[in-house]
Amino acid sequence: MVQLLSVVLLYLQIGRRGQTHPKMKLSSTVMKIDEGEIIEEHVSALKGDDGNKDLTGDVTGWDCKAEQRTREESERLRLQERFKRDEKVKGNKGSESRGDPPKYGDFEAQRHWMEITTNLPVNEWYQNTTKNDLSYWGLDYPPLTAYQSYVHGLVLKFFHPESVLLYTSRGHESYFGKLLMRWTVLTSDILIFFPAILWLIVVFADQSKGDKRNIAWHVAMIVVNPCLILIDHGHFQACINYNCISLGLTVGAVAAVLSDKDLVSSFLFSLALNHKQMSAYYAPAFFSYLLGKCLKRRNTLLEVSKLGMIVIGTFALVWWPYLHSRVAVLEVLSRLAPFERGLYEDYVANFWCTTSVLIKWKRLFTTQSLKLFCLFMTVCSCLPSMILQIRAPSTRTFLYGLLNSSLSFYLFSFQVHEKSILLPLLPASILAMEEPFVFQWFTQFALLSMFPLLCRDKLLLPYIALYGIFILIYYAPNGKPDTPKARFWSRMTLFFVGFLLFLSFVLHIVYLTINPPKKYPFLFEAIIMLLCFSQFVFVAVYTNWKQWFLSMKPGIGREKKQV
Repeated sequence: MVQLLSVVLLYLQIGRRGQTHPKMKLSSTVMKIDEGEIIEEHVSALKGDDGNKDLTGDVTGWDCKAEQRTREESERLRLQERFKRDEKVKGNKGSESRGDPPKYGDFEAQRHWMEITTNLPVNEWYQNTTKNDLSYWGLDYPPLTAYQSYVHGLVLKFFHPESVLLYTSRGHESYFGKLLMRWTVLTSDILIFFPAILWLIVVFADQSKGDKRNIAWHVAMIVVNPCLILIDHGHFQACINYNCISLGLTVGAVAAVLSDKDLVSSFLFSLALNHKQMSAYYAPAFFSYLLGKCLKRRNTLLEVSKLGMIVIGTFALVWWPYLHSRVAVLEVLSRLAPFERGLYEDYVANFWCTTSVLIKWKRLFTTQSLKLFCLFMTVCSCLPSMILQIRAPSTRTFLYGLLNSSLSFYLFSFQVHEKSILLPLLPASILAMEEPFVFQWFTQFALLSMFPLLCRDKLLLPYIALYGIFILIYYAPNGKPDTPKARFWSRMTLFFVGFLLFLSFVLHIVYLTINPPKKYPFLFEAIIMLLCFSQFVFVAVYTNWKQWFLSMKPGIGREKKQV
């Protein structure tokens, strides 16, 4: 009920029209660069010393000059587009949900997927055809997302058919159409995310020996997660991020692991992978835990075979319409790896973006080299946690393994977005009973890392409201589990914690009220990114140590081989 009330209040805020966030006004002043001068400066680089000679040779003449003018005009148009894009990133043109032709904005992506899936046969959903131009918001998620878009598209087609008409519905952003899409997210919460949370809490309640009031507090911490609500029910002002589905399937898989239902867990996690490929953030933890359990069994090969059959069968079921040919499978796979988008998006608090202040990765290395670097760093950071799980699998260390694995992907993998912090935040929420301070600390800096993104979406008021609700519930009387370790913190530790919280508060105020220097228009985003990255690294180091510490305890994962 608390989350539903929060979402309703969020929708009321989103529905308001004609108001501009103060930061949007400020940034329009800050980012109003003399476009003409910079464009001419870039275009002049195409010329030689005398203005007619190309830098690549000394050939002159009419043909050369004509080619030169063509290149100059092309460069001028390209730079104009870049300025428009940069201004849009800073919020000068409003929310990312509403854009200009020809692609309109990110809201259009989900609506267009519903348009395509409800009007074309399934075998054409990932094909580049005259009816399905993949350059115009082509499907770039696994088939289960396409099926979800089809089901939700049928709802829109029944109640508001003009919102999903082929071709003619492009750029459609009617109030009723948006309202229907918002309700599809709420129904996804009710049908998938909430039942998975309920199952997880029932498992926790059965295994808990403490006060049941802590269970109620735990439910509130998972359900009223400000980051998930703001992204799924606020980002792009259209409520079109169906993260609740893939996260709900993952929660169900975790509950199945804790209930010792490994086959069910494999099935649910395979569905999560087939809904959003970012669920692979958790794959090392599931793989190492289940493999470790199989190695503890007497008939290891049989246990591995059963899990493998479940995984292969689930993938075959989801991918069935595309298994008729190798080309069809490759067409889908080619859409799932967004390497062309670059190493990271915007200012995300991971290793690559943070260190790019000193090392210009994108300039110094090719995309292929960067992909290899990311793979190497991600595998190396995941490996210690995986080895511990294979050697000594236990449900307790498995939860830490989930957090360690997802943090490794967030910090080091290729093409990370600010929203990706939701993935490590999920296991942190599940661990809130055991690690309340780490969960609260991680959540606060996860919110801060998304603050510039949410400001661009004009979600300042919902941000403040949900932040306040989270703090009130976290510190509710008789709710939060006792944390005796906090009593023994040194004064230096308390001062450091207080200083970081104060710094976080100051950055919020500075970002909203002060214009950055013209020379460094993204200065405040970079500072926020640096602070959040340092805290995410702290959480990763601590949880890896904690997993190692627990795995070294007698009796943890040391059971004899079972039948």
